[in-house]
Amino acid sequence: MNKIAKILLITIALFTISSGANAATLIKIVAAENFYGNVAKTIGGPQVTVTSILSNPNQDPHLFEADVETAKAVSTADIAIYSGADYDPWMLKLLKASPNSERTTIDAAALTGHKPGDNPHIWYDPKTIPAVAKALTADLSTKDSANAELYHQRLEAFLASLHPLTELIAKLKTSYAGTPVTATEPVFGYMAKALGLDMRNQGFQIAIMNNTAPSAKDVAAFENDLRNKTVKVLFYNSQVTDHTTTTMLNLAKENGIPVVGVTETEPANEDYVTWMTDQLDALNQALGSAEK
Repeated sequence: MNKIAKILLITIALFTISSGANAATLIKIVAAENFYGNVAKTIGGPQVTVTSILSNPNQDPHLFEADVETAKAVSTADIAIYSGADYDPWMLKLLKASPNSERTTIDAAALTGHKPGDNPHIWYDPKTIPAVAKALTADLSTKDSANAELYHQRLEAFLASLHPLTELIAKLKTSYAGTPVTATEPVFGYMAKALGLDMRNQGFQIAIMNNTAPSAKDVAAFENDLRNKTVKVLFYNSQVTDHTTTTMLNLAKENGIPVVGVTETEPANEDYVTWMTDQLDALNQALGSAEK
């Protein structure tokens, strides 16, 4: 073997060892929902690997069942992020099934003062994502102090990226606070509150969320709001549908009530800010048309 060949082999060997070492030091993060995973990728950068479990916006997240791959991802994670407030109870079961004193967990609901029994769609609450980003930055900085400054720089950049969204929420609140609206499920509930909207038919929404039949009284009230044009917009959760919600969707369309589609899972190839902004832009357009 000539000298050049020997050098090449040694170089390849060193590169392989180095790559293996780098891979071994990456911090493993598992996120129950992909919007938290997106935040983790933004803050963690190349120092982390991220696995998002719920990531299909066309799938009903309430029907999710953990499999072997999910259990493995959770058991080997250095940091686990989940929504809490009973939205993803399977995550707690997986964490308890694989105790690890070195693993840290981020319960988004606990961070933001939400508890079981509250509306669990807490990522629509404008304060949730910043709180998760800050908690994650603290955990990453503790586990990888050598890169703590990097994590804090990315946090600041991420929080700055939320400013246009905050400004849009304030603008829409100024324009539409007090406007009566309704929804098939309370997915958009926290954002509606932030906007100052008057959300009606909440009993119906909770029943649908809990996979139970709404009362005849709640169904009648919902139908009357649509037929009488009492509400100006219907928020429709396209991920959780049945005969009852489809009936309300069709009734809204028949009576000229604008429909704004919302989802529980971040769409593919979008980040949190884009996702929220797109839905708020759709709402702005819908309410604008309702005023004409």
